[in-house]
Amino acid sequence: MRILYCALDQRVPGTLGGSVHVQAVAEGLAALGHDVHAITGGGDGPRPHGSVHWHTMRPPAGRSQLRLLRARAVRRLARTVRPDVVIERYHNFGGEGALAAKATGARFALEVNAPVIDYPGSPKAALDRALIAQPMRRWRDWQVSQADLIVTPSAKILPDGVPADRVLEIEWGADTTRFHPGATGAVPWPRDPSTIVAVFAGAFRTWHGAIQLVEAIKRLHALGHTQYQAVLIGEGPERGAAEQAARGVRGITFAGRVAHTDMPPALAAADIGVAPFDVGRHPPLALAFYWSPLKVFEYMASGLPVVAPGLPRLRGLVEHGVEGALYEPATPAALAEAMATLADPAVRSRMGQAARDRAVRDYGWDAHCRALDAALRARI
Repeated sequence: MRILYCALDQRVPGTLGGSVHVQAVAEGLAALGHDVHAITGGGDGPRPHGSVHWHTMRPPAGRSQLRLLRARAVRRLARTVRPDVVIERYHNFGGEGALAAKATGARFALEVNAPVIDYPGSPKAALDRALIAQPMRRWRDWQVSQADLIVTPSAKILPDGVPADRVLEIEWGADTTRFHPGATGAVPWPRDPSTIVAVFAGAFRTWHGAIQLVEAIKRLHALGHTQYQAVLIGEGPERGAAEQAARGVRGITFAGRVAHTDMPPALAAADIGVAPFDVGRHPPLALAFYWSPLKVFEYMASGLPVVAPGLPRLRGLVEHGVEGALYEPATPAALAEAMATLADPAVRSRMGQAARDRAVRDYGWDAHCRALDAALRARI
């Protein structure tokens, strides 16, 4: 099949989860023999080598809310490519992929990573109602109505009435070939083999909970567990607060932004992967924990036991006591206590191997792309 993949608001290559996702899916579909053309807003460096045809088309002024203004250019490219399928990464202000599919007679797949419906108290929903005709709701409903296939980690973020046979509910994943326990390369922090290193990798959004890992290290040290250290990888709005909280605490390193190509050895050098999500700080998550956490999948692929809050969705991804330790997020000391259960290297080794096995079986990008390929073929 010829596939046109529209993701104008993402950068490939890039360090954020969306960038990694788009590159992995485009390359995974190409590896299955498809002729893939992917449109993104440029990248943080040279385009990846391989069989994907990368096209640069930035939203006007770099604002994703204006990407629909590129609809004419996307249609022109679609008429040149003549795709069998157009895949669009959903955005409330998008729709250029849907219009291109309609203009060329291609099948249309909508990749939904964020809620289509509004969460309780959404300012956007209030504005939409104030406009009487609710143009934003009507436009997103139109995008959904055009989709022959909707690909999402959670059907709970879709409007009511979407036929179940048009929904592929599937996890995102990790590159289990690149991320593995034996990955070698430069590690962006000094490693002391007598310590237990807990790693956090993310965009430091307020609800990612990086500051909670800092507080857990403080608590562990106060209890005499000074062998625990933390490495926090990434940049984002919460980094300053986390650094402030970490002042005077030994064994906490802020490694900054690390290229995704350099992440496998960075994770393989750690002992525990921590994903301390604080969902109360992100109102859209009141709908469901729809987020498909790239960090969790890459921790698991790297052979790390995962420590995360025991939310319903995460309980489905990580089995407590098997692939990691889940904790009660409402209990202040629970994260530190969960980390303390992994002090024994034999326990970490057993759980890490179980995590690796499950990642290879269930959470590889190759598995994701095979399922997506089968769903697309069924609709051509």
